[in-house]
Amino acid sequence: MSNFEAWIGRKQRASDQLDDALAARWLAAFDLPAPVSAIMPQGIHFALCTPDAATSVLGEDGHPARDDSADSFLPTFHMPRRMWASSAMEFGAPIAIGAVIERTSTVASIKEKVGSTGTLAFVNVEHETKADGTVAVVETQTLVYRDAAAADAPLSPPMSGEGPFDPGKWDAVRTLTPNTALLFRYSALTFNTHRIHYDAPYAREVERYRGLVVHGPLTASLLLQLAARELGENRVKRFEFRGMSPAIVGEELNLALRQSEDGYELGALAADGRQITKASVSV
Repeated sequence: MSNFEAWIGRKQRASDQLDDALAARWLAAFDLPAPVSAIMPQGIHFALCTPDAATSVLGEDGHPARDDSADSFLPTFHMPRRMWASSAMEFGAPIAIGAVIERTSTVASIKEKVGSTGTLAFVNVEHETKADGTVAVVETQTLVYRDAAAADAPLSPPMSGEGPFDPGKWDAVRTLTPNTALLFRYSALTFNTHRIHYDAPYAREVERYRGLVVHGPLTASLLLQLAARELGENRVKRFEFRGMSPAIVGEELNLALRQSEDGYELGALAADGRQITKASVSV
């Protein structure tokens, strides 16, 4: 195990503006109509204050390389594979087109665990996003770093799941098939250069996925849009999501919502019933 005390509390600050062009590109990527007012759909914060590391400092997987210097926001892990595992967010105010954005990101915790699949590092990063000086979103993001996959490891996820997806168990369902155009546009919107989203040979041969992987926050954005369709625009106060299994481009994705005791349960499920994302919202 390593001592990560030097990184706890480190901060990054970034600024941005939600201009007309970015708003139009976000709406176009999801085939959404222009909002009646200047208020954008929830989830737009994923495309604000995006990483701006130079191309020359990117690692093999497309993420910025890390080191042990005082300028490195995150430490160097010997585990090369990085995943956005989950997020919990509170929405404080809507974000309007034209808003000036300020984001402060803080390393809240770093823990290493040893399990049956090897060593895992869990990093919690707290993001506070302000729009025109008002707190719009507070998000705790969990990143997971894992050991490299063996060259002969079975491709993930397996071809068969728990059984056919049953829409009758849900109050509302939207079915779509993410394609490479959507993945490309979402990567561009979020300035995400992780190669599992655009480099099919790398995704299969190095990280051992069956194909290109749909971004976790892309699926989360689609779930927020389902919540907006069913519950009303910008009504979500708290949203949590956790990745359970990778979604693969070109394969059916079922977005589902149902009422629960504490609010609403959401899920993204494959055609074979495999759970891809678990989520919940309160309004």
